[in-house]
Amino acid sequence: MSNFVAPEIKKFVVWDYVVFAGLFLVCASIGVFFAIKERKKKTSKEFLVGGKQMSCGPIAFSLTSSFMSAVTVLGTPSEVYRYGASFVLFFLSYTFVIILTSEIFLPVFYRSDITSTYEYLELRFNKTVRLAATLIYILQTKTYPHFTNHMVFFGSTVTGFDLWGSVIATGVVCTFYCTTGGLKAVVWADAFQMVIMVLGFVTVLIRGTILNGGSTRIWEDAYEGSRLNIFDFDVDPLRRHTFWTIVIGGTFTWLGLYGVNQSTIQRCISCKSEKHAKMALYLNLLGLWIVLVCAVFSGLVMYAHYKNCDPWTADFISAPDQLMPYFVMDIFSSMPGVPGLFVACAFSILYGVLCTSMAGAASLMGGVVQAALSIHGMCGGPMLGLFTLGIIFPCVNWKGAIGGFLTGITLAFWVGIGSFIYPAQPIKTIPLELSTLNCTLANTASLPLLSLLFRPLLADTWYSLSYLYFSTIGCLGCIISGLLISFATGPTKGEDIRPVLIKPVCNFFCFWSERLKTLLWCGVRHNSQDVSSAQSQGAGHSLLSCQLPGYNPEEKSYTNMSKESRL
Repeated sequence: MSNFVAPEIKKFVVWDYVVFAGLFLVCASIGVFFAIKERKKKTSKEFLVGGKQMSCGPIAFSLTSSFMSAVTVLGTPSEVYRYGASFVLFFLSYTFVIILTSEIFLPVFYRSDITSTYEYLELRFNKTVRLAATLIYILQTKTYPHFTNHMVFFGSTVTGFDLWGSVIATGVVCTFYCTTGGLKAVVWADAFQMVIMVLGFVTVLIRGTILNGGSTRIWEDAYEGSRLNIFDFDVDPLRRHTFWTIVIGGTFTWLGLYGVNQSTIQRCISCKSEKHAKMALYLNLLGLWIVLVCAVFSGLVMYAHYKNCDPWTADFISAPDQLMPYFVMDIFSSMPGVPGLFVACAFSILYGVLCTSMAGAASLMGGVVQAALSIHGMCGGPMLGLFTLGIIFPCVNWKGAIGGFLTGITLAFWVGIGSFIYPAQPIKTIPLELSTLNCTLANTASLPLLSLLFRPLLADTWYSLSYLYFSTIGCLGCIISGLLISFATGPTKGEDIRPVLIKPVCNFFCFWSERLKTLLWCGVRHNSQDVSSAQSQGAGHSLLSCQLPGYNPEEKSYTNMSKESRL
């Protein structure tokens, strides 16, 4: 590139607003369609889980669109641009997460005939445990989209897009199609948005590759800029991104999002059969890979474009979150309508009115990708540990469950909040070199220096752990303490637990010995004839009804049973 002056980036024009409004119109229309089509089916089960008649395809699209949010669309290219392409290693994390979810967690939730994952906690333990988990889930769903929505709204201000107008319009439209059409409307709207997301990425990749000399030149620029140093096997847990932090920490973080998250499980249990639910997860894995690869390559293309004049360091933009929208407006300045497509791509996941007010307040914040994933790890890790205690360890009682959960929350929030107050030393987290050699600088800019006025003893150890390990700490802390408390207070007898609530994972490791498997079942009657026949048929609520006389699957209650027979 020649000497680079901050370009006169064009703002949204009429055609961009038309394209963007088209997204809202289609989503709202989907809600209206299902509100009319399903008007005679007014049961809560039909509204919340689609009557359990959904097929695997739309659910797979919905899962990918829902969880590949603005953190991926805007955040991942910025991460790759600044830190390199090691982010692509998340494809391993996604693989482990989907396998564990489909083979361990999903079968239990699907066969329990529940509409909420937290309903499982009441069936397995009691209402106290359910309430504690629900409160943390509310905190998570209020906080995580807070950062996600900030990325969309604040990042899109580069385009001239009105902040509060986008906040209000998005909240109104999302809330409308969710409340009028129920889960079916949400799923099909997500499927449509998934197509928009991929189309937006592909458009950016094609245009960016052409403008920067082709794929070979981009690859060479990325190599020379050290953006292709992917496999770093350093075991130091303080390093921000290494092979181990991404594969291990990333697996725990995303398993909390997929394996036990209400939004994921609600979609999966809406499938017409357990087989369809598993197929949806594995098809979704393909979608996760596609979006991840598109996001990583977008970051490399963006680096090749700005390798000699970084707009963030040069102070052309105010935060890294704005890199991708700035890039889009730059390369598509002569193509009206295309920037609107990309902004629509970034808006393909928002949680409606619940987070609308918080999104506006977030406009005052800086970069938030790490903060968003940290918050999710701090809440999702202990939640993953709690469900793991219930599903895998039949000996755990309600005291161990609530004690372990509180311990995990304490540990995760301790390290997470500490890392926010005392950030890790720059040597562990500083971005790769970003050049302003060919810029005409608007201001003299430099990377912020870490304040060293006071750093407690734990600042350079415990508080400096990679943010991807927050979930791991919360999960393992919950499991270990939960087991100890349960044994100290008297473990639950396996005979008192309904087999449908437990996943006998020991069967996989002890397939060669029926005697050993039975021993590790801890008294749970997994070999009962009713349970075996129901599982082989992939039954849902029929499993509970055939196994336990007097159990009412519609009301989730027992009738005409003594206390002893209920156990």
